[in-house]
Amino acid sequence: MLRLLRLLLLLLLLPPPGSPEPPGLAPLSPGAPPQAPDLLYADGLRAYADGAWAQAVALLREALRSQAALGRARQDCGASCAAEPGAALPAVLPGAPGPDSRQESWEPLLLRAALRRAECLTQCSARRLGPGGAARLRVGSALRDAFRRREPYNYLQRAYYQLKKLDLAAAAAHTFFVANPTHLQMREDMAKYRRMAGIRPQSFRDLETPPHWAAYDTGLEHLGRQEVGLALPLLEEALQGSLAQVESCRASCEGPEEQQGLEDEEEEGAGGQGGLYEAIAGHWIRVLQCRQRCVGDTATRPGRSFPVPDLLPDQLRRLHEAYAQVGNLSQAVQNVLSVLLFYPADEAAKKALAQYQAQLGEPRPGLGPREDVQQFVLRSLGEKRQLYYAMEHLGRSFRDPDAWTPETFIPEALREKLREDQEKRPWDREPPQPKPLTYWKDVLLLEGVTLTHDARQLNGSERAVLDGLLTPAECGVLLQLTKDAAGAGARSGYRGRRSPHTPHERFEGLTVLKAAQLARAGAVGSQGAKLLLEVSERVRTLTQAYFSPERPLHLSFTHLVCRSAIEGEQEQRMDLSHPVHADNCVLDPDTGECWREPPAYTYRDYSGVLYLNDDFQGGDLFFTEPNALTVTARVRPRCGRLVAFSSGVENPHGVWAVTRGRRCALALWHTWAPEHKEQEWTEAKELLQEPEEEEEEEEEEEEEMPSRDSSPEPPSRRLQRVQDKTGKPPRVREEL
Repeated sequence: MLRLLRLLLLLLLLPPPGSPEPPGLAPLSPGAPPQAPDLLYADGLRAYADGAWAQAVALLREALRSQAALGRARQDCGASCAAEPGAALPAVLPGAPGPDSRQESWEPLLLRAALRRAECLTQCSARRLGPGGAARLRVGSALRDAFRRREPYNYLQRAYYQLKKLDLAAAAAHTFFVANPTHLQMREDMAKYRRMAGIRPQSFRDLETPPHWAAYDTGLEHLGRQEVGLALPLLEEALQGSLAQVESCRASCEGPEEQQGLEDEEEEGAGGQGGLYEAIAGHWIRVLQCRQRCVGDTATRPGRSFPVPDLLPDQLRRLHEAYAQVGNLSQAVQNVLSVLLFYPADEAAKKALAQYQAQLGEPRPGLGPREDVQQFVLRSLGEKRQLYYAMEHLGRSFRDPDAWTPETFIPEALREKLREDQEKRPWDREPPQPKPLTYWKDVLLLEGVTLTHDARQLNGSERAVLDGLLTPAECGVLLQLTKDAAGAGARSGYRGRRSPHTPHERFEGLTVLKAAQLARAGAVGSQGAKLLLEVSERVRTLTQAYFSPERPLHLSFTHLVCRSAIEGEQEQRMDLSHPVHADNCVLDPDTGECWREPPAYTYRDYSGVLYLNDDFQGGDLFFTEPNALTVTARVRPRCGRLVAFSSGVENPHGVWAVTRGRRCALALWHTWAPEHKEQEWTEAKELLQEPEEEEEEEEEEEEEMPSRDSSPEPPSRRLQRVQDKTGKPPRVREEL
């Protein structure tokens, strides 16, 4: 009954059909105590599954509102209780204890203060969150992860579409896509929304990005256009927002959700049989560890797993330079002094400070670093000192997230070990250098294969173009395989669909295992399936011989891919067939960095593209600088031509638009890690070697693809968290 009443209340709060929606996902019931986010989310998913779109929207929005309100309440209560009179311990214990005082005289004072703080927090939580307070609204780790991945917005976009609220559907889809940039189905849905006439460009907005990122990025845009006066207030807003976000995160470190997850962690030397003081110390260390991670969380952009390095010092550097440009030297001095709090030996900052002080003329005794930044640095250093003490004397672990921590704060006994750990990072190792041309001629294993361009000729490193890997007849066999697979229809999984990278092309893909299965079923010729296996091994052998002769390479994925231009959609086309990317890291063109982290396939070490034809327009492969703009080399496809290269940031690449015809190529990725060896390749080989048997049962039809109808279709009905038979999330494959 209570659940029914809650549903009715939420439905009454929904605006009637056709009424204007407030911008974003505004709170449905401002001022009302939040309800349990996990129950609201579960009810919302049930309503979604039942097709009750209005109920699903109401419940999912209320779940988002309650989750946000819970965090704000904890932060506000923590701040107000910390500011209460008598909340802090005095610097000197009452009674000025002398040498004869009992050692335990501090205990009552400490525990009394802890009890007073707990009482204040409990009462504040009950006032803000209703009876039971935060304990009633405890959220599990699974739900926290779902909200962190923005999964509610994936369901909201579909529900809004069904309710004909296209602007909000586009906003929800964009919000999810920002945090999940490699989600293939959402990428296709976004392309559909952009083609819909009723959706405005401004509808594609991120409803969850913290304000400091929006202000920072806009400020940088103004700086790039030399609009310093417009950039300054935005950069100030970004810095204040970053510090506020850190405070919000720190408040959550004392909440039940954080500790719920941390209690399950087993740290070396932590022990589980200690008494009162060991328990207090252990809990306090976990809180400090969480607080130290907050800077990294604040500096992590949505959709990324690693933070932007030195975000706060970088904001201060931009501020002092901007203030100097507009002639506000006092503010410039204040901000450059703040930079020196992080890096006292920064030569550029010291030089700028001397220049500003010389321009000011007379000394300004009251001019110092920013007070908020100074408090942040002093507090952080105090916490680091305690954590390094616990690391040295209690055997606890601590990974310092900051590069600016003074070495003097690290105990001498730990410095060497930390330095060794830093040197063991795999991304610091130099990639192997390609062998010279004379060496390559010595290890050439296939007659007729020639090295057409080496890395120097391609204006890069770890790149090569080789010709002659396929004869024209072999190219014809593999092209026929693609046509036969396409003709097999639903059973092949090779149906043409809109490309995940552009709406102006159709996309077809065939794996080695699917080809073998189709050959066994008689849908395609066995000659083509066997040649696909043989050629992929041929490419692997040559790639290893050229780039990695001392270390074996394994195939990690093989994909026969065709891209076809859609007639009537090529005029004034501006996009690419495949945007610029790197194969084992997430490329950030703005900074030129490439984050070797999920969702990228970090185990990929070398890539290859073997072309089957050239009777099409466009479709050239090109390499760029890490900024994704400066083209360094361009390769025209032709039958039997292999482009091989290392998979990292040194080789960003993309594909020019295919504007006429059909471009087919075999895309391959190689790895040094045997655990990531392509199992489907082995299965396909065994399947083709087995004697002919009765036709296997028809495989279940693969997930529904968008139809060819030009009218807009609704986004996929499938729930986002679909898992494959192994229980793992389905991979999003990037084809070259």
